[in-house]
Amino acid sequence: MESFVLSEWLQQHFDPAGDSPAYQRLYALISRAILEGRMAAGARLPSTRDLAADLRIARNTVLQVYDQLTEEGYVHAGVGRGTFVQDISQDLVEAPVAPEDAREEQAPHGAGRDAHLSRRGSRLLAHLGFSNRQSGAFMPGIPDVREFPLKTWARIQNRQWREGPWDLMRYAPAGGYGPLRQALSDYLGSVRSVRSTAAQVVMTTGIHQAIDVTVRLLCDPGDTVWIEEPAYWGVRNLLASAGLKLVPIRVDDEGLWPGEAERAQPPRLIVVAPSHQYPLGMVMSLARRRMLLDYARQVSCWILEDDYDSEFRYGSRPLPSLQGMDEDGRVLYAGSFSKTLCPGLRVGFLVVPEALSGAFANAVAELYREGNMMLHSVLAEFIREDHLSSHIRRVRRRYAERRACLIDGIRRHFGDTLEIVGDAAGLHLVLALPEGVDDVLVERDALQQGVVTRALSTYYMDRTHARPGLLLGYAGATPEEIRPAFDALARVIRRYV
Repeated sequence: MESFVLSEWLQQHFDPAGDSPAYQRLYALISRAILEGRMAAGARLPSTRDLAADLRIARNTVLQVYDQLTEEGYVHAGVGRGTFVQDISQDLVEAPVAPEDAREEQAPHGAGRDAHLSRRGSRLLAHLGFSNRQSGAFMPGIPDVREFPLKTWARIQNRQWREGPWDLMRYAPAGGYGPLRQALSDYLGSVRSVRSTAAQVVMTTGIHQAIDVTVRLLCDPGDTVWIEEPAYWGVRNLLASAGLKLVPIRVDDEGLWPGEAERAQPPRLIVVAPSHQYPLGMVMSLARRRMLLDYARQVSCWILEDDYDSEFRYGSRPLPSLQGMDEDGRVLYAGSFSKTLCPGLRVGFLVVPEALSGAFANAVAELYREGNMMLHSVLAEFIREDHLSSHIRRVRRRYAERRACLIDGIRRHFGDTLEIVGDAAGLHLVLALPEGVDDVLVERDALQQGVVTRALSTYYMDRTHARPGLLLGYAGATPEEIRPAFDALARVIRRYV
């Protein structure tokens, strides 16, 4: 099939307003055309720019589909020549051909090598955001694990082992290790104005598990969930894979701002990061916080507060939590030690309203059979002896130096021509790029130069209104590593701006 015929066929079958993500629907159609022999080996696919224009979708969507097809062996790219159908005849076995209507019915289950997955599994894998690269400049959201207080941690751990840890080697009780729950309740009340008892603290394996159990207990498939636009891909994919209807709510300088039409259709759950929006970095204003709490009370919905890195503010104190303002028991507060200590600990927590504490504690015990009580006992002592606060103060100073080094590099190369967004807190900043720049291509070219970054546009559900930019994490790299890395990145950026 010639490329212009493929374009016409896709225009007949592709619905830009479909229920599932555009990426998934386009991938399913093109892979189906190849598997059914509509496109012969060696046939050339339309250019990404032309196909995006024909289908009236973002070019980034087409680029993602072509990349996925290449990774799975459907097509191969010739440098400077285009994208061509791979000869897959050796990979196929003869199978009964289903009627056309049956194929349409089966398509949502997946295509090609993912045909055995469920719809939920296919939705999850259609928008992968994780990276095997977890260190260096400029991987966002990653602390410098080299700063971990090994000696202090080892001293406490050795003491725990010497005292006879038999009770710590069993499954954890419902809700988690009691002394850690109490230590967290005290700590969060002191530094984040979180109001809780130890019974309201439920230990989890990271924030993802905290969100997962929240969705399982408070939402049913098909329920509406508000998420910020743009938002962290991990939360978005987890919610989508649970069969929830995601409604992206735009953010401005004061945070989440739902319009009248959105408020008229109340959600079951609202997921927000009010203290430091990810990825843009703004802080939700007091007026917006009150609006959100009043709205949740009026429509009886829940709010999940993701407080992922509020400890790292530069030039001002951390802001109190949204949960601390909640008088009606509508806010669940989620956090972890992935940013303050290290991701490898896999320790997270939920602070739930008192009316939900028993249900959540029992559900985590039933679903996940939590353990790690030895680890939790060490962490409890680490917090009680004030080592956590001391560690955060120390690394905050280090990260502030690294942030300043990165900003200096940006100004040295680009002056004020490129805007810096969200640099007042956290472990990353956003370098905005001019409208029309394809930040996904910039990300790829940077990776070829050994520099890791993330394209801002990929954090939007609606790519047609996405703002181009780059997320630049600075916490995991020293100034000596940041300077040459940004010099290399600047050379890449200049090709596009």
